[in-house]
Amino acid sequence: MATKSEMKAVLTAQTLDFLRELAQNNNRDWFQTNRKRYVAAKAEFEAWVGRVLAGVCSFEPLPTTDVKDCIFRINRDIRFSKDKSPYKLNFSAAIGPGGRHSGRIDYYIHLQPGNESFLGAGMWQPTPEHLSKFRQEVDYNVDELKAIIEADAFRAYFPEVWGETMKTAPKGYSADHPEIGLLRRKQLFFMHRFTDKEVLKPAFADDVVRGCQLLKPYCDFLNYLFFDEVNDAVLM
Repeated sequence: MATKSEMKAVLTAQTLDFLRELAQNNNRDWFQTNRKRYVAAKAEFEAWVGRVLAGVCSFEPLPTTDVKDCIFRINRDIRFSKDKSPYKLNFSAAIGPGGRHSGRIDYYIHLQPGNESFLGAGMWQPTPEHLSKFRQEVDYNVDELKAIIEADAFRAYFPEVWGETMKTAPKGYSADHPEIGLLRRKQLFFMHRFTDKEVLKPAFADDVVRGCQLLKPYCDFLNYLFFDEVNDAVLM
């Protein structure tokens, strides 16, 4: 349950300024010199995520999920990257059962200055098995999915779709299939961008919660398709 301070939590220009300056000084010396600013910005983001989490819990109970479980580290994993910049240029969180390590489709929040903040969710880097299940569902029963992602309110809030699309029809499907557009999708991730001005509004958390509520049917659809079908089979 959110604390009183979390229920009033907002994001301020100081947090965006820290991230903006970090992008220009992505090195450990600068970060250590500005560690107090980082700690303050991180605390502000965590309190704000607590407010969002409380809002999401009004329509999707997450009794075992704590804010700390949702927040991603700012340190980059540079072990296998040519880019050795040590820090991410954003704060981010994933809200779902157990937080960022849920392994399920959850709500992803990305905070980055320069009008790069967004809320998103969906099929991203699916396993071959999950992609096969998605295509089979599109082939046999596309109406449920289309009723969700083509609804007026959904399309108005999530006009942008991320993800890779095959140039040709996937194996086993005809190029003239009526749903070839969906069948060619290797990823289907919907997102809503926010300007820096929107991020700083007092009601920003409430807007994000509204977006999560619009995303819920799509997340539920994918989670059932990818995970819950297995559980149902075990129980039968």
